[in-house]
Amino acid sequence: MKKISSRVFNCLLIICLSLSSRIVFAQPVMETGGQKMPDEWIDKDTKHKVVRLSRIEGNSSLSFYFHNNPFIGNKMVFYSSSKNDVSAVQKQETYSTNSRNKQLWLLDLATLKSEQLTHQASPMNGEIVHNKSGVIYFQIKDSVFSVDSKTKKEQLVYVFPDDFKANITTVNADGTLLGGAKSSDEEKELFKKYPDKSSYFNIIYEAKLPRTLFTIDIKNKRLNKLFSDSAWLNHVQFSPTDPALLMFCHEGPWHKVNRIWTIDINTKQVNLMHKRTMDMEIAGHEWIGPDGKTIWFDLQQPRSVTFFVAGADIKTGKEVKYSLQRNEWSIHFNISPDQKWFCGDGGDPGQVAKAPDARWIYLFKPEGDHFVSTKLVNMKHHGYKLEPNVHFSPDGKWVIFRANFEGIENVYAVEINSERM
Repeated sequence: MKKISSRVFNCLLIICLSLSSRIVFAQPVMETGGQKMPDEWIDKDTKHKVVRLSRIEGNSSLSFYFHNNPFIGNKMVFYSSSKNDVSAVQKQETYSTNSRNKQLWLLDLATLKSEQLTHQASPMNGEIVHNKSGVIYFQIKDSVFSVDSKTKKEQLVYVFPDDFKANITTVNADGTLLGGAKSSDEEKELFKKYPDKSSYFNIIYEAKLPRTLFTIDIKNKRLNKLFSDSAWLNHVQFSPTDPALLMFCHEGPWHKVNRIWTIDINTKQVNLMHKRTMDMEIAGHEWIGPDGKTIWFDLQQPRSVTFFVAGADIKTGKEVKYSLQRNEWSIHFNISPDQKWFCGDGGDPGQVAKAPDARWIYLFKPEGDHFVSTKLVNMKHHGYKLEPNVHFSPDGKWVIFRANFEGIENVYAVEINSERM
């Protein structure tokens, strides 16, 4: 046998070391939750890869509500609070609105590096991102602020007058207007008296107190009162494409309300987008698709019996609906950027569907008049008082959600792998 020269041997050694340095070790296959998880793992029940996105040591972190856009390019805005506020967070159905150290952070989805955007000493709220400009809006008491995601510069945008204390919830497509709804002082007192949703939901609805939809011109600092009604106007969302279209709902027990409405902020024309057709029918948790053409919503005809995700064409009113099974029902649904896929965050047996096996993050593919589902994450160790609130990532390859299955709230993403489904 010929001996290998030292030069050849050294070359081969360098090649081997170079190749070994590029080996990507497989993630562990594990049950999701009920224990401290690694940064990445494979859910043993679904075989999908799960990644913890929020990696701020000692902090409790939460992604945005399902219909609030958190993305600026390939970056995501989220909230994070230091650990000493976790008990306050866990007492709420989502997160603590009184958390003094809740701050906005920005996560690069490519590198998973996070940077803090705000450093406020007072409780702050607002999940309002204008993705084109990269400006994020939030509110402290009666004052509205903005922070630029690129420069980190914070500015005072608007201070509500003493006779119109309200809350912003949305920004329009061209970034010129903020919107929201103002409630009465009587309503605010009812919320204080009945802090639990199981108590206040019917009480606020039955009170029939006035609410007013409004906009704020960001440049000119001008408040415009759009529309008032003796109804619980809520879930206020601007269209992602039409700067003049505002969607809102009549909140309350869903089987008692025709819930989903739009208003043209220029003409003040108000339109009902879905009218109930049977006793105990419910429609809600509405959101506008990324092309601005369709309002999607959870539809049950009747409640807790037959389940659909439905869409109403904003211009024509024509509806499409996809059926799904009881165990596939989710508290919130969402749609992918290319509008070919849907996702859902599941629910526990105490939710409206009374589903025995719905604690999953789901991916849905429309086929004909129904959904075909794929389970992405087993959520049996998650406490559903914290709603997961699913979003698709900007590239459509991941479903992002929040969960507490490690014992503390964090933001996660699960890989879809749609090409092999």
